Amino acid sequence: MIMYSKKIIKTGIVLLFIAFMVPALDSCKIVQPYSHPDFIPQDSLYRNQTTADTTNISTIPWKNLFNDDHLISFIDEALNNNPDIRIAAIRMKKAEADLRQSTAAFFPTLGANASATRQNTGGTNNTDDFQVSANSSWQVDIIGRLRNTRRASLDLFLQSEAYTRAVRTQLISDVAINYYTLLALDEQLRITKKTVENRKAEVQTLKVMMESDLVTGADLVQSQASLYSAQVRIPDLKQSIYEAENALSTLLGRNPGPVARGNIFDEKISIDLKTGIPAQLLANRPDVQEAEYQLRYGYEMTNLARKNFYPSLTVTAAAGYPVGNVRDIFNPASVFWNIIGGLTQPILNKGLNRQRLKIARANQEENIENYKKTLLQAEKEVANAVNGYETTTDKINLRSQQISYLEKAVDYTMELLKYTSNTNYNDVLTSEVALLSAQLNSVDDKLQQLQYVITLYASLGGGWR
Repeated sequence: MIMYSKKIIKTGIVLLFIAFMVPALDSCKIVQPYSHPDFIPQDSLYRNQTTADTTNISTIPWKNLFNDDHLISFIDEALNNNPDIRIAAIRMKKAEADLRQSTAAFFPTLGANASATRQNTGGTNNTDDFQVSANSSWQVDIIGRLRNTRRASLDLFLQSEAYTRAVRTQLISDVAINYYTLLALDEQLRITKKTVENRKAEVQTLKVMMESDLVTGADLVQSQASLYSAQVRIPDLKQSIYEAENALSTLLGRNPGPVARGNIFDEKISIDLKTGIPAQLLANRPDVQEAEYQLRYGYEMTNLARKNFYPSLTVTAAAGYPVGNVRDIFNPASVFWNIIGGLTQPILNKGLNRQRLKIARANQEENIENYKKTLLQAEKEVANAVNGYETTTDKINLRSQQISYLEKAVDYTMELLKYTSNTNYNDVLTSEVALLSAQLNSVDDKLQQLQYVITLYASLGGGWR
């Protein structure tokens, strides 16, 4: 027993020595530690817009961005019921399980078994064999393969978290934009119906004027055609509203159907639109974070492919009591044990390892380009949203003046038609068509302004907090 104890101690010392060699092998610089990409712009981000102001609308909770109770309720419902959100949560669970599995690989495996055998060789002679044993196996991470695998699994888990945040941000944006689109269609339908009522009254007026020889039959026919040209817009608008309600219902995770809503011109965004500094875009925007975690994952997989060229060490151990009589099963004199250390060096499969390394490097290069692409896309979206909001605001102010003068033009030409022969109904019709177009476009202007606000909020990474 003393001899066995000395052997066990020596074996343990050897294994501990091997285990403590890991930091030394890491210092051999087989791989280099991950470093943040250095192609990130630090001075100018959004085209020609530069700022040192760290105020950023993306840090504002989404409930503080909107003033419409219907919209707030819809976003809450979508975040709870939308299938994409649930899929993202399931994806996170899978990534977490993979991370736990990679961590468990650091620990040795342990198994136990017990067996009993009775053998009859003829007559009444029976031979009984009993055995109780345990076995264990441990892969010593001398090169760091397991640590690379664990870091890669962690990157995938963090990537799934970033993906969930990206889905959340996009969902909030989609619900808001679909809701505002529905309000815009409602307003355009209201304007069109009001125009139809005005055209009906106009037809009656022209009938009276024709009896007084103030207008011709051609003028009356034109007014009737103008009435139908306005009416024919209504079925298309109703169909668009129907489809918009169904699209919003789908985002909410409910069956298609009507939804309660407000008025588009009651929608206000009172928050100052600030874009912040470039570093905040990288910290806040989920898809940028997702792309970087994918880049980190590819980096770890390349390191792992390099380490496949180096040997691996596996330690196995077994111990037990093989006896011929069950009464002696726990007799110390019956014990057996062994410890085996196996060092495996790849030789004939180096061609396969080289190809794996080439694939890993190619994937890493692809991830780098994808990260650059994601950054460029983020910058473009922010720049477009900022500039779009400013230009749309200017257009809204100009449009209001256009509508004001067109309303006067319709009134003036109608009055001139009654009292002078220098004006015909074509002048009235031209003014009315222009007015209706401007009124409908004013709704589009308001919708665009709201859409640019939501796009800016999402493109800066807002909504997931």
